[in-house]
Amino acid sequence: MTEARPGHPAVTDLRSAPAARLRGHLAMLGFAALVAGSFGLGGLAAPHVDPMVLTVMRFAVAVGVMGALVALLPGLRSARSGWRLGAAPWRWPLLGSLFAIYFVLMFEALKTASPVSTSAVFTLTPLMAAGFGWVLLGQRTSSRMALALGVGALGAVWVIFRADLDKLLAFEPGRGEAIFFVGCVAHALFTPMVARLNRGERAAVSTGLVMLGGLAVLLVLSPSALMATDWGALPAIVWITALYLGLPATAVTFLLLQYAALRLPAAKVMAYTYLVPSFVILWELGLGQEAPPVLVLPGIALCVGALLLLLKHEG
Repeated sequence: MTEARPGHPAVTDLRSAPAARLRGHLAMLGFAALVAGSFGLGGLAAPHVDPMVLTVMRFAVAVGVMGALVALLPGLRSARSGWRLGAAPWRWPLLGSLFAIYFVLMFEALKTASPVSTSAVFTLTPLMAAGFGWVLLGQRTSSRMALALGVGALGAVWVIFRADLDKLLAFEPGRGEAIFFVGCVAHALFTPMVARLNRGERAAVSTGLVMLGGLAVLLVLSPSALMATDWGALPAIVWITALYLGLPATAVTFLLLQYAALRLPAAKVMAYTYLVPSFVILWELGLGQEAPPVLVLPGIALCVGALLLLLKHEG
């Protein structure tokens, strides 16, 4: 079966079919729900293990999973040769480092910040990615998208400062939120850098090589943390989180994203980022954690408003 590519008639047909668009939206709902689980489970695991060690575990699982996908899925078998490092192999540790920074700082932030507030910081990523995309790729943002990004950022700021106007005016975010913001800057830079440095590799291959590059960098930087870890004493939640991050939060989200990208415009795919905090609240309740303060809910509502703005049919 020939893969549909941007500009290919098959892609146009998929995006014009209502049933296909509905399946694309359902895929992105699943994507947002699985990403939200990273924050919920990460918050439970973070106090029990060094952030570098947990990120090594997550990347190791992800490398194995992506390698298996490339080897086993019929549509990706032809990409196996792409696992050669090829031209400019320095790209993979560079991109992997950006991704590793995001996850290490996420787990460090979750030691002191709530999953809901860190997921709100995450919704700032599209706004920062748009800025980096303009600088690195010359990409311009439509007025509707700019409005949606602004509304989403306002909602994120409301949640980050816990609806405390005094903290907002004094610009006093929590320590965890400030740490994770730096990680989200790395994530936002990662997105346009992938496009800038791509040499024609298939998405599954480049994802696997990015994970491999990040894992190599982490292994170089964290030998003392790895050796100091009492692996036998790690609680079950750490292993569960590492497996979740490597399997559903990497492999399944990758497949859902690729599926939706063939059926929805890029802006509508990106819009589901703003739904993550709402799913995090559901994860928190499901994991037996306390519900967030009522005062942060208007910020969540603004994030959902940004989603609706981006999903609105353009005419």
